[in-house]
Amino acid sequence: MAAGMMGKNGGRGRYRPMAEINVTPMVDVMLVLLIIFMVTAPMLTSGVNVDLPKTSASPLNQDAKPLTVSLDAQGKIYLQDTEVDPAQLVAKLQALATTNGQTDNDRRIFVRADKSISYGQVMQVMGTITEGGFTKVALLAEQPAGAAAAQ
Repeated sequence: MAAGMMGKNGGRGRYRPMAEINVTPMVDVMLVLLIIFMVTAPMLTSGVNVDLPKTSASPLNQDAKPLTVSLDAQGKIYLQDTEVDPAQLVAKLQALATTNGQTDNDRRIFVRADKSISYGQVMQVMGTITEGGFTKVALLAEQPAGAAAAQ
């Protein structure tokens, strides 16, 4: 009888809970998530396809999100991502810059233009914006690869 009870008590040691964490499935899941984010991140950026000219000027630090006016290679004007008639540009800018019933004329407006667009067309759009009462209008340009690496 003592031998029979010894067999039952001896079996208790086999069923101890495992105190180790199996890291392999966790690493597999993390690698899959990394690949998913790497593939989807470039697709999240949307906008008008504009070939910006390059410049070595340093970028500005901004707190508020600026409004973006874009001119594509065909001369079409876009406010953010929607095409706008040049006659309605200022009205739509004022509608977007209005907060609490007051138009914020100090709201930053960035003008992006394809490098194949003439200087006169870009200045005409900037003049239209400043005639609408906006004071902070800036041109955007792409930095060359050498200047970006130096900073």
